[in-house]
Amino acid sequence: MAAANMVNDILAAVAVVINGLPQGLLALSYGFAALPTALAFAIGAAGALLFRSVAPISFQAESIVLAGTLGSNRHERCSIVVICGLAMALAGALGLLQPTVAFIGPAVENGMMAGVGIILATVAVNMVKANPRVGIASLAVALLVYTFTNNLVWTIVSSVVLSTVLWILVRPKHVGMQQPSPNASAADIEVIRRIPLTVNARVIRGALAMICMQVGGNIAYAGITGKIANSGVNVDHVTLYSGMADAVSAFFGGGPVEAIISGTGAAPRPLVAGVLMMAMMAVILASRLLPVLARHVPSESIAGFLFVLGALVAFPINIKAAVGADPLIGGVTTVVTAATDPFVGLVAGVLVRMLMALAGA
Repeated sequence: MAAANMVNDILAAVAVVINGLPQGLLALSYGFAALPTALAFAIGAAGALLFRSVAPISFQAESIVLAGTLGSNRHERCSIVVICGLAMALAGALGLLQPTVAFIGPAVENGMMAGVGIILATVAVNMVKANPRVGIASLAVALLVYTFTNNLVWTIVSSVVLSTVLWILVRPKHVGMQQPSPNASAADIEVIRRIPLTVNARVIRGALAMICMQVGGNIAYAGITGKIANSGVNVDHVTLYSGMADAVSAFFGGGPVEAIISGTGAAPRPLVAGVLMMAMMAVILASRLLPVLARHVPSESIAGFLFVLGALVAFPINIKAAVGADPLIGGVTTVVTAATDPFVGLVAGVLVRMLMALAGA
């Protein structure tokens, strides 16, 4: 029985690693480095063991896209993640997550997440426009696989692999292999070296946007993993170690890693499976295998998964909850978030709620 449990734990961990690697490639496409991100996974594994938490952390498309699009260059993106990570770690240490979500309310919280779904789908469409051959293939495969399987792991793996194979087969001979970063070569960034941080209006707004999104995301994603594992999850603990992981990773040029809905929760020993998954990711990133893989995989190969995650998963679930809680507040928060970012969306939603309360008074 023990051997069977270990095998199932390993299989669950491997499945989540397979799901995370393409999103790691997405992080590289925005200029985040793989090697420093290994530190984040090591911190996540240590945090999960320390707090006996079944909620692991990994690459999360929402955070990667948000930091990547709100920052105009690598330094700004890393600065956004560092500031967000420090703020979230402090909030987790002080136990502020649940009171914050209670203050925001379900209409605003779910409205933000619905707006993020639109942002993901928009990024996917732009990828399709940038590289139609790869993007269309990735989108078609993702929609087909998700329709028949309703499984995000199969969706991301199949769409990335098949669109990459197509790209290799039809790529003109004069087109070279992909570069892992738009801002620097792998040799320049795949080191443990402090990144000069930048603080300006764009960075502050980006950090606030990521904080707003992660407040809702940590509670939702960690909570779902806990339910899958039939185990209670202290969201403040998850926020503490995920925030520390973000801050350390980005301080050296690595990418963001957040709470995810993890298949390791369904393993016989979800804590063991989650720690195994994070340890595997740390080893893969520390060995510099991801940048090598990135040179053979077009960044647009993840377009299909981003579209499915945004348009078919995140948006429908959250817009239903947001409108169900309050149609006006939820609608305004969603639209403003999609047009700007989660922080502005949150402010808009809270202001509408205050105005409605004043009008009611």
